Amino acid sequence: MVELNYKHLRYFQVVAHEGHLTRAAHRLNVSQSALSSQIRLLEDRLGQALFERRGRSLHMTEAGRIALDHADTIFSTGEELVATLKQTGEARRALRIGALSTLSRNFQLGILRPVLGRPDVEVILRSGSASELYTALEALQLDLVLTNTPPPADALAPFVVRSLDEQPVSLIGVPNLVTPGVSLTEHLKREPLILPTPASGLRMGFDALVDRLRLKISIAAEVDDMAMMRLLAREGAGLAVLPPIVVLDELAAGLLIEVEQVPGLAEAFYGVTVKRQYPNPLLGELF
Repeated sequence: MVELNYKHLRYFQVVAHEGHLTRAAHRLNVSQSALSSQIRLLEDRLGQALFERRGRSLHMTEAGRIALDHADTIFSTGEELVATLKQTGEARRALRIGALSTLSRNFQLGILRPVLGRPDVEVILRSGSASELYTALEALQLDLVLTNTPPPADALAPFVVRSLDEQPVSLIGVPNLVTPGVSLTEHLKREPLILPTPASGLRMGFDALVDRLRLKISIAAEVDDMAMMRLLAREGAGLAVLPPIVVLDELAAGLLIEVEQVPGLAEAFYGVTVKRQYPNPLLGELF
């Protein structure tokens, strides 16, 4: 049996969290050379490089990130013991999720529901732009990115794209903008519209439909954020073209009404990961 020196592991944990050998040595009250030596002994024991140098900076390898997750769990055990005896908590495994900042919160909730509220799982949710999230994913700072826009097929990073869901798109608005018995086409011609921005796939599909039907429409707003589209629809700024999942609560409460599904239009949702030697096992709980 391979025995692990937990002192070495503790030193590694501090260096990993500090991100700097000098700061870690100061915090641990040891010399920098002694700290480096202890880290090398741990790497020898594990048979894996835990850090790589890029200029003057230390960056964790994938093995290092796996080791850090385990180290955090191991060194929380003592705290867990005290907490358990005091009935104040349990150790948790981390699941790091990135979500496009414009993505439907209801969709995110639906995907994450299998791990939410579990005493053994800590969900770390980060939102941002596609470039920010894919950079973090490639650097192994995230386990999964949720998006409605998959990365380019020619991306150099080894992204793995999984189709998670496809939601129909409808015309939705406040009751006073919706006329019972009036067709989708008539509503499109009569009322101002809240639309996704022209660069989105959803908007391209909608524009193609309008062109095919030869409709003249009035645009109240072009928005790249589903949450903002929801708010504008609630304010009665116009009829919104968006998936009903975005406004489930408002539809249930009668604050908004679904006029009709827009034919041939759907919003796709994806989960993006990278090829990893040690993928987070919690991802298996999501899909």
